[in-house]
Amino acid sequence: MVVSLPLMLEVIEKLLILQDRDRKIRRLQTELAHIEPERQSLKTKTAGASSDLEAGKQRVNQVESERKRLELEIEARQAQVTRYANQQLETRKNEEYQALAQQIQTCKGEITRLEDQVIDLMEQAEAAQKEVVRLRAVAVAAQQGADDLVAQLGEREKNLQKELEELQSARNQQAETVEAGVRARYERLLKTKGDNALAGVNHGVCGGCHMKLPTQVLVACQAEQEVVSCINCGRILYYTREMSLTAAE
Repeated sequence: MVVSLPLMLEVIEKLLILQDRDRKIRRLQTELAHIEPERQSLKTKTAGASSDLEAGKQRVNQVESERKRLELEIEARQAQVTRYANQQLETRKNEEYQALAQQIQTCKGEITRLEDQVIDLMEQAEAAQKEVVRLRAVAVAAQQGADDLVAQLGEREKNLQKELEELQSARNQQAETVEAGVRARYERLLKTKGDNALAGVNHGVCGGCHMKLPTQVLVACQAEQEVVSCINCGRILYYTREMSLTAAE
């Protein structure tokens, strides 16, 4: 569809400025939309480091708890050895004496086994403590790094928001300079074609859909006396002297 309007070159220039501002607005909106996911990603990373640290601490507590349990069991076995030894002193029967001696031997064997386990747990506890120290350093570094990056994101978000508000204001002012009918057509194209509502003509094709244009459309674009739309995609067409109306061979 073609709509006749005076000073068409000026109208196209105004639309191109408007389109440029809309592109910048969309870019800023995209950047702003990425900030919150980045912020959440940083929080997830620090939460992961904190979770690893807590898991390390729990491991230390579990090892210590098991070591204390074994030490209590050793004390119980030692108490049994003492009790059996006292019973040996009181008995006069050889069979009972030998049975108690066997019990004492069994308890001492258990004590040795448990003491070996305690030593192993002490080594595990030492390794677990070192791991906790390492995980704490990692968590602290992650938190500090995240705090710095979150602060930077906040500042960036603030600046982008300010720039966006200024650009939207300038965009609205620019839109007011465009004739209402043409502006309405542009706004409709903006919704369906993204930030490519206007397309240049070069080598006889539309710069938006890249389809060949009829001669009458090319002539109308060159005349710059009316708003011309692509018959294929509906975009508003424009032509500059740097472009070529001749179809590419």
